[in-house]
Amino acid sequence: MQIPLYQIDAFTDRPFAGNPAAVCLLDAWPDNALLQSIAAENNLSETAFLVKDGARYQLRWMTPVTEVELCGHATLAAAFVVFNHIDPALNEVVFDTLSGELRVRRGDGALQMDFPSLPPVPCTCPPELLAALGTPPQEVLRSPSYYLARFDSADTIRALQPDMEKLKALDLMATIVTAPG
Repeated sequence: MQIPLYQIDAFTDRPFAGNPAAVCLLDAWPDNALLQSIAAENNLSETAFLVKDGARYQLRWMTPVTEVELCGHATLAAAFVVFNHIDPALNEVVFDTLSGELRVRRGDGALQMDFPSLPPVPCTCPPELLAALGTPPQEVLRSPSYYLARFDSADTIRALQPDMEKLKALDLMATIVTAPG
């Protein structure tokens, strides 16, 4: 099986800058294990997989270890590939994803993305998050893909010594820590 693969540096206009993502063009969906193996071999934060579906594209994103529900820079990279290598006549591409319909348009010399707003909501601090951070946050919020832990000061953040293995084992993709400036 040959799979066209592009590595795109998003959020930049020069090589070796920005945020890299791989984009793989598929005729149909292979099994998830193959997608995961490709993403692991690419060893980038995300690999985008595209399958054309009529005038739209199905889009999925994989990290080296798991599938994610939403990824901005890999969506931008996928749109760049569609606009520059698949269908240069398009002015808008529509992606069907785990997060719903996402649109990317050409405009004013740039690509414009329309993404869902998924603001985090307050939640009880999971014991696993507390164990990973080692210091109790003042507040914890949860979105569909990340925890946001708010601490009282930047000094508290600098003193954190999180257990990265415990953070990786959490049920969400990422953890953000913040404090008032």
